[in-house]
Amino acid sequence: MQRRFTVVVAALAAAFVVSPPARSDSPAPVPAKPADGAAAPKQQLPAPPSPSYSQIEKLKEAAEKDPKNVKAWIALGDSYFDTGQREQAVQAYGRALALQPKNPNVLTDQGVMYRELGKTDKAIANFKKANAIDPKHMASLLDLGVTYAQDLKDQKKALATFNHIIEVAPLSKQALKAREYIEHMKTEHAEK
Repeated sequence: MQRRFTVVVAALAAAFVVSPPARSDSPAPVPAKPADGAAAPKQQLPAPPSPSYSQIEKLKEAAEKDPKNVKAWIALGDSYFDTGQREQAVQAYGRALALQPKNPNVLTDQGVMYRELGKTDKAIANFKKANAIDPKHMASLLDLGVTYAQDLKDQKKALATFNHIIEVAPLSKQALKAREYIEHMKTEHAEK
């Protein structure tokens, strides 16, 4: 199960809806309605309820009680992710990856947290590693493309990454998002 889609942030805030972090079990951000009256964006489903402090404490206790329980570390990382506790999420995912280093979902989720912490190089490394482990892991590629576009302002690499997604998995939800990003990039470029 892919756990993550990219969170769209400040670099394209005028063009995209800014939403709380989402994993792949939540819908991806959708481009905002253009000013020229074009079609309205698809409506997003509400995010699942965030874990409470007591739930996080229980997960933390379970993970510390059985430090080799990869599922407990992932669940703890996911809870930190969902509550915006980025540094703690990175650490919990790190513990999970120490036990299961070839988990592309955890690598991608940790990469998203690195990106939100401003650690772009580490985020890109995670996304690339996740995709190298599983070349059909489109969530990692979508995150990579958005990182290129928004954080590095490298439209050429972003476009190549988005086109690769469309080529590899043309019917995936990530390909749909990639097409939306490409259209936005074309519109933005035409306006300049």
